[in-house]
Amino acid sequence: MRVSVCVGNYAETPYCIPGLGINVYSMEELCYCMKENAFLLDFSMMNDALADWIDRECGLRELAKTLYPLIHKKGSLSAFVVTLMNFVGLYDEQQVAEVEQVLKQGAGLSNIEKKKSQIDYLVRKKKYAAAIRSYDALIDKWQEQESEGAPLPAVSCLAAVWHNRGVAYAGLMIYDKAAESFRKAYETDAREDFYRDYLAAKRMELSESEYVAFAAEDTEGYGLALELEKDVEQLVREWEQQPEYLRLNNRRELRTGENKQRYYDESEQLTQTLKESYRRSVTD
Repeated sequence: MRVSVCVGNYAETPYCIPGLGINVYSMEELCYCMKENAFLLDFSMMNDALADWIDRECGLRELAKTLYPLIHKKGSLSAFVVTLMNFVGLYDEQQVAEVEQVLKQGAGLSNIEKKKSQIDYLVRKKKYAAAIRSYDALIDKWQEQESEGAPLPAVSCLAAVWHNRGVAYAGLMIYDKAAESFRKAYETDAREDFYRDYLAAKRMELSESEYVAFAAEDTEGYGLALELEKDVEQLVREWEQQPEYLRLNNRRELRTGENKQRYYDESEQLTQTLKESYRRSVTD
């Protein structure tokens, strides 16, 4: 059996990691969050508040003294994080080196690219409404810098912002807005997969007859529409083999006779679960 000994004290007051919004109570939790979210870290991580917390709450004064010069002399983010991780010793040399490499690669990204990565993280966490607001602000920032003649990342970055905005809208089942975003992504960077996602969103937005008419008139994407239908058919077949589908399908038998009340009770429970999931996706 492997026993892990914590480094420092378990904090009474947590530290909230900037940019991630995650509260940590120990050095091990801090290192875990840095490792798992290395691509999201930026220089906001290097601050006196963190060093003070390590000193005051974790009782690691010598480590805090080591960090202060890195903060005030504006050392590299990778050196700062590696110093923390090596002191705690939660990960081996290879794992620390991998984190260091991610941070060094991120150092070459523009502020817009880093911000996009942070917003993409919200989408993965299904915080769709917050992600959409942030994407809109980022698009406004892009347009502002463009009008000022300021340097910008490759246009593929803007296309990816539009695309991922569409993914967030699709997560909220607002398919007309999703289609609009996917179309804008394609107009910005004519990638076939962007257009395919546009067609998929239109398929979800429109009725069957409306979509058939739309696809027939869309000569640009007619071939992609045919491929999409094949994939949808395959996905439906796969879904029908999933335990979740079989459970839902078998519930039809509960609608009759003495099982009717159980059917309504389980339906109410399922509905509440879905409602709660949706609420989480539209709140911060």
